[in-house]
Amino acid sequence: MKSILLIGLGRFGKHIAMELNALGHQVMAVDHVEERVEDVMPFVTNGQIGDSTNADFLESLGIRNYDVCIVAIGNDFQSSLETTSLLKELGAELVVARAARDVQAKFLLRNGADEVVYPEKQLAKWTAIRYSADHILDYIELDKEHAMFEILVPPEWAGRSVGQIDIRKKYHINIMGIKKNGRLELAVSPETVLEKDETMLVLGRNRDLQKCFHI
Repeated sequence: MKSILLIGLGRFGKHIAMELNALGHQVMAVDHVEERVEDVMPFVTNGQIGDSTNADFLESLGIRNYDVCIVAIGNDFQSSLETTSLLKELGAELVVARAARDVQAKFLLRNGADEVVYPEKQLAKWTAIRYSADHILDYIELDKEHAMFEILVPPEWAGRSVGQIDIRKKYHINIMGIKKNGRLELAVSPETVLEKDETMLVLGRNRDLQKCFHI
């Protein structure tokens, strides 16, 4: 369990609060709009109404006591930038800030952000990949070169074992798990036989995945 400071409680911030609550973390939620703070109270440990660009207000929150500080402000980049900078100045251990464009990310990283997230850009990429191919069910980008896909077993692979297909040697791809009827099996061996109604979790370099599965 981690102690997390979440600043900015718009739609994105609220969803973060809900997910952190489901994961069992302690969350201090902050926004300058009272209604937003009240709206997330069922999902957080505590809430404060205040201006995150005010150094005295931020300092009163005990910034050094949090494992992670998340700046989820989305409609006021100036406030996001000032908040990010102040958090680092006040001794925040890890600052994660939201960006909508590459230029914003550059400014945030130069002014205190340790990590930057692009919710719109990341979701757009996921949506494009997920729905541009009928056989892709999910997608996770691990870094610029590697990804994991949940993908339907190709018809030509059905009824054959992982060893027979020799996917690792031929395509430089690893099958990390097999999902059938909503149940995930991680014990995949060369003897594992693939069936047409199953999906696979496959891991590899983007170019190898794209070539193998015609993505």
